[in-house]
Amino acid sequence: MRTNEDVLRGLMIDGLDGDAAAHTTLLRLLVPLLRGFYRRRVRGADDDVEDLVQETLIAVHTRRATYDWDRAFTAWVFAIARYKMVDHFRRAGRLRPIDDLEETLIADDFEAAAIARLDIDDLLAGLPPKQARMIRATRIDGLSVAEAASADGIGESDVKISVHRGLKALIARVQRPAQ
Repeated sequence: MRTNEDVLRGLMIDGLDGDAAAHTTLLRLLVPLLRGFYRRRVRGADDDVEDLVQETLIAVHTRRATYDWDRAFTAWVFAIARYKMVDHFRRAGRLRPIDDLEETLIADDFEAAAIARLDIDDLLAGLPPKQARMIRATRIDGLSVAEAASADGIGESDVKISVHRGLKALIARVQRPAQ
């Protein structure tokens, strides 16, 4: 199953409406997204990443009633993930709070991330579907080439080629002068 905002949001809403299978599927689909999110941001043992993933999944489950159906689901999940990461850094003594800075940064980042996601979705929509899927999986969702290949049922070299060709096409499109 391709993981995107619409799929995840639909599963969340179905889960909130009482569909336990949808909720279970949602949590399973969040695991690779959260792993990628934390791997890019948390330097340390894989155990730390896995602990953060589990803490975030528990928070998504226990706080699911706070989800606002009118807002982007992934932004809500990643806001929870950021809070869990900040808590992790505080416990590890790597972060000391500065009054109101965290809330300001998260609020600014939330809006910027939503705009960036729309731009990325527009850019990827112009690519062949496999190239767009592989770029999203490896460059945005943080999956390894092996994980992306396994999830899509293709070979690792096919993932690498798709990402390379897709990025080359995106670079050409972005660098093309406006007409």
